[in-house]
Amino acid sequence: MFPPPCVVMSLAMPRYALKIEYHGAPFVGWQRQTAQTSVQGQIEAALAKLEAGPHTIAAAGRTDAGVHAWGQVAHCDLKKDWDPFKLTGALNFHLKPDPISIVGCVAVDDDWHARFSAVERRYEFRLLMRRAPATHDAGLVWQVPRLLDVEAMQEGAKHLIGHHDFTTFRSSICQALSPVKTLDELIVRQIDGPSGPEVRFTVRARSFLHNQVRSFVGTLECVGSGDWEPDDVRTALEAKERRACGTVSPPQGLYLAHVRYPQDVFADAV
Repeated sequence: MFPPPCVVMSLAMPRYALKIEYHGAPFVGWQRQTAQTSVQGQIEAALAKLEAGPHTIAAAGRTDAGVHAWGQVAHCDLKKDWDPFKLTGALNFHLKPDPISIVGCVAVDDDWHARFSAVERRYEFRLLMRRAPATHDAGLVWQVPRLLDVEAMQEGAKHLIGHHDFTTFRSSICQALSPVKTLDELIVRQIDGPSGPEVRFTVRARSFLHNQVRSFVGTLECVGSGDWEPDDVRTALEAKERRACGTVSPPQGLYLAHVRYPQDVFADAV
């Protein structure tokens, strides 16, 4: 008599979606790097204090050095079935004193992916128009010492909306397979910020090229300062050459603000 066949059962590890806020100044960016401090590395180190690792988390987007987040999303797989409220508290405890905070946590299906399940990313950029050095907002805004023509900037921004080859606004080290993307929204408006008048840029798309948003902002600043005409943005776009891009803005005014999924995964998050 033959022995009964062996039954192999696959037990999936519990998966958790994390909504993350961070100040990007102390970090080399999101992505883990050897011997350098990254946001991903610090969160994985905190996870290792809760459960033996190694841990590898995946994020909705890889922000560069100095870029901030209000709504970054990542997922992690753990062995223990954690209560999301307790997992949030434990991670925040072990992340101190790093300027990283887990502001939402929820259990998700094991095929849910922070990057590949996302259908839209929204970035916000803060540009402060003020001569005196920023104090409270230092490191959180791009500061220019003059008022900009916001209406002209919005007129220039209209040329970027839609489905285009964005080679001009793509970093030379961008690893995306294609420079063709669809930009859903680029709103430029002036607001009264806590430190003075700000230009706020809201940019939405399913995905972005490396340095695409910062290239947009820097180019539109050229329009606002009078160095470019609004139609020069269209000329730069149609050139499909990186050297046609205007100034690339510094990173400190950029925030990953929101990541959207087919269903609001954080609707009941703790």
